[in-house]
Amino acid sequence: MILLMKMKGAANVLNGLKPVILMVLVQVLFTSTNVLYKLAINDGMSVKVLTAYRLAFAAAFTVPFALFSERNKRPKITWRVIFMSFLCGLFGGSLFQNLFYEALALTSATYVSAIYNLVSGITFVLAIAFGFEKLKLGEAAGKAKVFGTLIGIAGAMVLTFVKGMQINMPFHVNLLKNNNPSSQHHHSHSSNDLLGVVCALASCFSNAFWIIIQAKMIMEYPSQNSSTALMLTAATIQATIFAFCSERDLSQWTLGWNIRLLASAFSGIVGSGVVFLIISWCIKKRGPLFASIFNPLMLLLVGCCGFFHVG
Repeated sequence: MILLMKMKGAANVLNGLKPVILMVLVQVLFTSTNVLYKLAINDGMSVKVLTAYRLAFAAAFTVPFALFSERNKRPKITWRVIFMSFLCGLFGGSLFQNLFYEALALTSATYVSAIYNLVSGITFVLAIAFGFEKLKLGEAAGKAKVFGTLIGIAGAMVLTFVKGMQINMPFHVNLLKNNNPSSQHHHSHSSNDLLGVVCALASCFSNAFWIIIQAKMIMEYPSQNSSTALMLTAATIQATIFAFCSERDLSQWTLGWNIRLLASAFSGIVGSGVVFLIISWCIKKRGPLFASIFNPLMLLLVGCCGFFHVG
C-alpha cells in the first residue's frame, strides 16, 4: 500500500512537471527558429515571404494531425469559433510573426528576445482584466505572480542594456560570415533601429492578445489540436495575402535545397506547428499566464547563440 502511494505521488509530481518541461522545450525551439530566421534573412529572403511559408508548413502539419488525433471527439465548428480562429491567426500568427521577425531583421536576436519578455507582464494585466487571473495581493501566490513578473522583466532589461564583462572564447564560429549586402542596410540607419523597436513592442502586445484569445477559444472549443489547426490555417491565408501584396519579386518565392527551405520547413513544422500545439495544451492545463512566464529563458538561450555570431 505504501509503495502504491509513493508511486502515485511520483506520478503526480511528473504530471505537474510536464507543462514546465514542455514550456522549456518551447523556448529552445523558439530560439532555434530565431537562429534559422536570422540566417535566412541574412541570405536575402524576405521576412514576409518566409513568414507565409512558415505558416503554410505549420498548417500542412497540424491539419492532418488534428483530423487524425481528434477524429471522434471534435465539437461542431460554429461561426463564432471561425471568428476566434481568425483573431488567433492574426494576433498569434500572421501579425505577430511579421512584426517580431521584421524587428529581428532590423535589430538583433538578443534585443528582440529581451523586449519579448514584456509579453508576460502584458499578459498578466490582460488576464486580470479579462478574468482569467485574480490579483490576490493578500495571498502568497498572488504576490509571487506580481513580483515574479516584475523581476523577470527587470532582469531581462538589465541583461540587455547593461554592458558586462566581455568573455573571449579561444575560437569562434561565425554563421553569418557570408553576409548578404541587401541585409546590411538594416543596421546603417537609426531610423531602422527605431522601427525595429516599434515592431518589437507591437509584437509583444499582439502575442499577449493571442494568449488571452486562445484561452477563451479553448473554453469555447476544447479540442486544442483542432483549434490550433484552424488558427494556423487562418494565419496562412492572412500572411500569404499580405506577402503577395507587399512582395512583388517572384524570385523571393523560390525555394531551393538551401537555408531558405530549411528555415521555412523547420520554423513551420516545429517552430509553429509543434510549438503552438504545446502552448495550447499548456494554456488549457495551467492558464494563459503560465504560458508566458517562460519567455525570459529565450533571452538566455539567444545570448548563448551570440557565440555563433547570430545574436
